[in-house]
Amino acid sequence: MNQRRDPIVAIATPLGRAGIGVIRVSGKNLQTFAQEIFSISLSPRQARLVAIKDAGGDQIDQGLALFFPAPHSFTGEDVLEFQGHGGEVVLDIVMKRLLHQGERLGLRIANPGEFSERAFLNDKIDLAQAEAIADLIEASSEAAVKSANRSLVGLFSKEVNELTQAITQLRILVEATLDFPEEEIDFLETSNAQIMWLKIKKRIDGTLKASQQGAILRKGANLVLAGAPNVGKSSLLNAITGLEVAIVTSIPGTTRDRLKEQILIEGIPFNIIDTAGLRDTSDEIESIGILRSWEAIQSADVIIFMRSTENEDDPETQKLYQELKTKTQNIPMIEVWNKLDLAPQFNTSSGILISAKTQEGIEELKREILKKVGWEGGQENVILARERQIKALYQAQHHVLTAGTFLEQGNQNLELLAEELRLAQESLGEITGKLLADDLLGKIFSSFCIGK
Repeated sequence: MNQRRDPIVAIATPLGRAGIGVIRVSGKNLQTFAQEIFSISLSPRQARLVAIKDAGGDQIDQGLALFFPAPHSFTGEDVLEFQGHGGEVVLDIVMKRLLHQGERLGLRIANPGEFSERAFLNDKIDLAQAEAIADLIEASSEAAVKSANRSLVGLFSKEVNELTQAITQLRILVEATLDFPEEEIDFLETSNAQIMWLKIKKRIDGTLKASQQGAILRKGANLVLAGAPNVGKSSLLNAITGLEVAIVTSIPGTTRDRLKEQILIEGIPFNIIDTAGLRDTSDEIESIGILRSWEAIQSADVIIFMRSTENEDDPETQKLYQELKTKTQNIPMIEVWNKLDLAPQFNTSSGILISAKTQEGIEELKREILKKVGWEGGQENVILARERQIKALYQAQHHVLTAGTFLEQGNQNLELLAEELRLAQESLGEITGKLLADDLLGKIFSSFCIGK
């Protein structure tokens, strides 16, 4: 791993005008550096009102300074924070002053995520907790904030570590049977290894399910409205978002390009995309919009195919429906019949009946959308997992299941059983960073924001 320990500095708050702007420094022996900058001695973890001046003695800014000596800091190194005024220009001048004063120490601007990376390298947090910091910052809903906090305080890591310990206990029994065959003791049988394996399987299945739910919460989903012109796609977009974001007229082909809005359904973020009506047209602009509609459809997580109760037997609509089903076989689709307010006696054996105008059926549609993306809701143990973490859990699950196959064979393939359990442990170790390649570690932290 990269073991550079030159001091780093970064603005830890977003750029722009604000009441407060925070600059953070991390490195070794920063107390002397702080005294040089602020002309005052800072006591650990006590805020002091200070002035920061330029090389000529003129004041640049005034604010609060805090000093956190190693190892009792976020990074595990000495950390110095200056909380001044949140203007881009003043923060830039303060940064230049700090870099100039710290030149002899090798002070440099931090790379993205480098503060969190140092916290990880100094064993202040594990990798799952570090990634939870970024997830907390990026959270787009209250549910995502709560889930990220559970990982940040170490609940996800605790689950992974306890799983690893359970696998270790089973490995010990396997190794004992391998190492002492002359004892004629079946350690696996006498210790109920099959029950131990079943508990491991059940636990890893539960962890993976919670992580999959968290992935939905973290990433959200693309919800695409598709159908023929003038079936009410734009009206449905307005109904779901609660805003007049799309122009609605009785003229077919009003929407000529994709319209995209973000919404929350039970705390789950969705990008809802209204597309141009799909039909054959000679209009060049509309044709471009229809081409973009197909592009959006192919990238959808859920497709809502809109029909109108006014045109129940329309052959072109039926042809379009079959074309969509053929081209998007792996994408969940919801068939929706709109304009129920114009045909209150309308009935169908398939699809959901709604009125975008009166809101009838909208709540049922939302429930179906959540069902199609796999959200079960009401889970307090949801893990705001990343794709990397879910992949590692899948790998661990695969090795645990394979180990179970060898376990059923008794003592015939103990070496293979031991190897599968070892591989399961390694996969879990990738989640917390105990077993992770240096290049992958760099990619993970480079996705963080600067100053964190």
